[in-house]
Amino acid sequence: MKKLLFLLPILIITACGETQQKPEMSIEERAKLIHEKVITIDTHDDINIKNFTDSINYTQRLDTQINIPKMEEGGLDVAWLIVYTGQDTLTAAGYDKAKLNAMAKFDAIHKLCEEIAPEKIELALTSADVKRIDAAGKKVAMIGVENAYPMGTDLSNFEKYYELGARYISLAHNGHSQFSDSNTGEADDVWLYNGLSDLGKDAVKEMNRLGIMIDVSHPSKEAMKQMIALSKAPIIASHSSARALCDHSRNLDDEQLKLMKENGGVVQTVAFSSYLNTEKHEARNEKIKEIEKQVMDSLGVKWLERKDIMSLPNDEREAYIDKYIAMNKIVKEKTKTMAGLPPAVDVSDFVNHIDYMVKLIGIDHVGISSDFDGGGGIEGWSDASETFNVTLELVKRGYTEDEIAQLWGGNLMRVLDEVQAIAKTIQAG
Repeated sequence: MKKLLFLLPILIITACGETQQKPEMSIEERAKLIHEKVITIDTHDDINIKNFTDSINYTQRLDTQINIPKMEEGGLDVAWLIVYTGQDTLTAAGYDKAKLNAMAKFDAIHKLCEEIAPEKIELALTSADVKRIDAAGKKVAMIGVENAYPMGTDLSNFEKYYELGARYISLAHNGHSQFSDSNTGEADDVWLYNGLSDLGKDAVKEMNRLGIMIDVSHPSKEAMKQMIALSKAPIIASHSSARALCDHSRNLDDEQLKLMKENGGVVQTVAFSSYLNTEKHEARNEKIKEIEKQVMDSLGVKWLERKDIMSLPNDEREAYIDKYIAMNKIVKEKTKTMAGLPPAVDVSDFVNHIDYMVKLIGIDHVGISSDFDGGGGIEGWSDASETFNVTLELVKRGYTEDEIAQLWGGNLMRVLDEVQAIAKTIQAG
């Protein structure tokens, strides 16, 4: 159940004690009403298991971009917490090591919801769960899997992940997996399968059977096209934007976007600076990078490019990200008062992508994601506490309450319902 905090500034008390809405509301007041009413869903939030202990966890306002206090402050209702594993060798040893990482993240999410803070947050498996938990006044966790690499070559692991709560899975990440080519193949034009492997094709069928949404944000364009051709259910892009506005391999071009519409799926626009406006990002990043290097040096750590961070082994990557978060907090404070910095990529740039995709493929096929704690975050939506600013910008652009409800999660829940209904039909057959 949404708190009434947002409603207070826009209600007046009559002499009889009844409440009436002001005859003329400001845009911000109207946005607060809408934000309070709709269920807001962010489909991609990375996690570090170090923040899921009895002493350090999401009940506290940590430096992480996502945690319960920040969700409460910003009115973010649902966070898809991500079981992410980086790409390693396509060997049994690599799969076994990755499996340990994935299981630790599943365990962390369950511990948060079942032991640490069951009175504050609960795991949802269906859209009905989301509505029930929200009505009870709690925050909602859902689970997405970024990279099926930890599953090895055993397709029965998809059912194991489903039983643990996974409701979407990506078959690849940054690097070709045993299931699928990655978008990263564009850099050198080297591919393993020219799309999906035979195992990947079987995985698509298995996800359809189980009722798991197929995520195409990281696989290659050819793999994405093959998934759409094979899938009996709608698919999603859990955190991607429009390539026409920002030419990055992680974004979807117009052909892909139109295929998503034909498939009945949804594209979750991502608040990731370099995927939204390349020119603004690079101009500001060049200046910020020097400051970051200085701060990292003061912390006794060498500054790394994102691609180098992602190539680190999982334990080293998580240790580095801890330092990166500390550095980022210092840099953020420093740059608040610095003159002459190029403008940051902001919420307006983000909603430009929403506008573009809504115009091209329709309001039914567009949604919202942040990629918080995985590189995401922009000026105005730098963490969950600033979530309202997205709704405010949507209201400024003329989106109605119903349309904003669709963008903030209604479309995604519609896809989840359809995927689960199709799974029941397949299982019954």
